[in-house]
Amino acid sequence: MMKKGPYILMHFIVHWMDTYGYVILVLLLVLEMLALPLPGEMLMSYVGLQVFHGTFSWPLSILLAWIGTCTGVTGAYWIGNRLGHPFFEKYGSRIHMGPDRLNQVSEWFAKFGNKLLVFAYFIPGVRHITGYFAGVTRIPFRSYAVYAYAGALLWTGTFISLGRLLGPEWEHFHRAATRYLIIGGCIALAAMIIVYAYRKYRRQIFDTAADLLGRGAASLHSLRKLRLLVTTACVVFLTFFALMVRLIEDFFSHEFTRFDRVTSYIIHELFDERWAAWMRGFAFLASMQVLVPIVAVSAAWILLRSRERRIELGFTVVLVIGGELWEEGLRRLFHRLDTGTAGFAFPSEQTFITLIYIGFAAYLLVRHRTAAWLRTAAFLLVIAVSLLVGLSRIYFGIQFPSDVAAGYVFGGVWLSLNIVLMEIFRFIKRSKGGNES
Repeated sequence: MMKKGPYILMHFIVHWMDTYGYVILVLLLVLEMLALPLPGEMLMSYVGLQVFHGTFSWPLSILLAWIGTCTGVTGAYWIGNRLGHPFFEKYGSRIHMGPDRLNQVSEWFAKFGNKLLVFAYFIPGVRHITGYFAGVTRIPFRSYAVYAYAGALLWTGTFISLGRLLGPEWEHFHRAATRYLIIGGCIALAAMIIVYAYRKYRRQIFDTAADLLGRGAASLHSLRKLRLLVTTACVVFLTFFALMVRLIEDFFSHEFTRFDRVTSYIIHELFDERWAAWMRGFAFLASMQVLVPIVAVSAAWILLRSRERRIELGFTVVLVIGGELWEEGLRRLFHRLDTGTAGFAFPSEQTFITLIYIGFAAYLLVRHRTAAWLRTAAFLLVIAVSLLVGLSRIYFGIQFPSDVAAGYVFGGVWLSLNIVLMEIFRFIKRSKGGNES
């Protein structure tokens, strides 16, 4: 019965929308941002469906939805600002928001809250309270408005465009697509929290990494960089490992069908036959004509610039040969365990090898260069190339989206594991050299 509630409410909203049009869109989004339990995503997706049918204007719908959302979050901010700390000091303990808790939230918002506002809209329950807390904690309104209004545009534009894109398939795919967007919002929020924790507790993280590696690491010429590299690689490895475990669980419980249908439908709606030539170019990025030269250049880079050639060349060989065996073994294993649904493409070989080859080459480059812009460029390049390769596989119908996603996850596990082990081997070698001297 709980699941039917939003759909019963939506039935009335649809009737009001058909009668009063844009007025209802603006009014309901204002009320939702003031913390009323209204199905905002479903409302905007339905508006997108009307855009598909030509009843509403796409730009005007996004503009008015944005205005309604901005009005609501602005109202929430000023209500919280007017209530202020005295209200929570007097009544906050009744809702588990006493003075101590409020001070913690205030400190958190002061350091991190603005960036949260961009993605908080995608998380039900969170977007309804951020405006109030921003006001209570006295975030400067100008700073608040920049992030809150930008997030509002991203949120409204995404869901109205999603409804327009899904068109006649809206009723079949809306819930699934909304779920994936919410998951994406949660992942973005988690990433922000990790960045915040890293910035605030950087020294403790470095000290912990040094303890794990041994205090002898103090003799290294670049201890700070080593700690950062290994800590980051470990976090990435654990993240990918957790995703891998969840992916395997979903595989055996046959949870990929809806994900594959929704993702494939959206990609084919976004990219029509005019993109075929581009997609062939993206697919070429995963060919041996591209990847083998990248490995060769990496090996040459190691020979010319590295002081620890044996370790880096050794792990390059392990990464390539071991990666091929790991990926082939995985595909055979999953094919044998689930021949009814898996085919022989889970995980995707192309996304797997693209990520590990280009990712390892980028890591070696970044490790021996200190320029911040180079690190950012290398990271974005790896992400972009990997995504484009996966996009081409789905576009041509060669692999399912779940195959492509599995390639990223299993490839991320293998890549990060090799980086962690390489740095540990590097540290052991340097420590022995220091002890011998």
